[in-house]
Amino acid sequence: METTYATTVGVDTLWVLISAFLVFFMQAGFGMVEAGFIRAKNTCNILTKNFLDFCMASLGFFILGYAFMFGPGNGFIGLKGFCLSGAESGSHIPLYAFWLFQAAFCGAAATIVAGGMAERMKFQAYLIYSFIISALIYPIVGHWIWGGGWLANLGFSDFAGSTVVHALGGVAALVGTSMLGPRLGKYNKDGSANAISGHSIPLASLGVFILWFGWFGFNPGSTLSVGDGSLIGRVAINTNLAAAMGGIIAMASVWRLFGKPDLSMAMNGALAGLVAVTAPCAFIEPWAALVIGGIAGVLVVFGVIVLDKLKIDDPVGAVPVHGLNGIWGTLSIGIFGQKALGLANNGFLYGGGLKQLGIQFIGVTSVVLFVVGAMWVIFKIIDSTVGLRVSREEELKGLDIGEHGMESYAGFQIFTTE
Repeated sequence: METTYATTVGVDTLWVLISAFLVFFMQAGFGMVEAGFIRAKNTCNILTKNFLDFCMASLGFFILGYAFMFGPGNGFIGLKGFCLSGAESGSHIPLYAFWLFQAAFCGAAATIVAGGMAERMKFQAYLIYSFIISALIYPIVGHWIWGGGWLANLGFSDFAGSTVVHALGGVAALVGTSMLGPRLGKYNKDGSANAISGHSIPLASLGVFILWFGWFGFNPGSTLSVGDGSLIGRVAINTNLAAAMGGIIAMASVWRLFGKPDLSMAMNGALAGLVAVTAPCAFIEPWAALVIGGIAGVLVVFGVIVLDKLKIDDPVGAVPVHGLNGIWGTLSIGIFGQKALGLANNGFLYGGGLKQLGIQFIGVTSVVLFVVGAMWVIFKIIDSTVGLRVSREEELKGLDIGEHGMESYAGFQIFTTE
């Protein structure tokens, strides 16, 4: 009997570690997407931010974050297990394996903000932000939902992180980019927006494929066990279908509105579908994943349009992809979720009334308000000390040279000799 249990734990640990490795690889996906969607002169800067994000997340989540998120404490925050001293695993698998999986999620939440604030945020300011969100803000929200906090006790559900990871990162990006202001030349005096094209659509495409691939660790890995494979299979097919439908509907929407099937919008539509299905993926049937992904594809298109109307400059679409669709995916549980598939209450379409939808609304609203308030204070403090935005001259020259003293693509400068 002991041998059988040990084997089960071993297989589950291997599954969670493989999933953690896939989620870690999503950092490369974020990096490629963000690099492709911005100008060449800022590519090194955005990649450095993505690279250091995981470094800062690993340290912040090890020193403070895990204790705040999974340690015993109260409904608001955990208070034990700093530097993993005396910490316990949040699952049946060993502590270190569980920590690595959760740390990879923490890094994903932190790196979402880099895209929204791209091409004008100081590198030093970004490093400070990255550590704080990884060590404090993300773990507090995670404790509420996954660490036995007050939202978990309320019956709130978020299987793999539409709220914990994506809404949090997207809302933080909204606060940050609003405070930074738009890039130079983005908006005209009459309020119209100028397109600032990314320098490499192939690079962005590679990033989206990497993210889609990594999401098969992100969502199915959140089962934290193999079992008979049925739950993993359901989560995986729902993840894939939502992405596919999101891409198609976003492309169709932008084609209808502007006359061309824009690839960048189709890619963001696929990512929007992935974000939206992350919360409900374990509690829905495949047909519902198609609907959730399709709605996400529409939301991301109109989200981009609304941001431009508000003169909020989000170079990669972090706010509509992660923020808006993280909220939608969280609420969709209360519509399409089923008690028979592991949810506490049936969703609206299955006779559950508005109970679960109401709980989901309370939860995601609370998280949004907390993140808006906390990140506004954090960004204000950073701005008043080291400053948030680079100088006008540095922004025009590019952050690669100004911040890092190097180019992403060398060999384009003209040298003259006397």
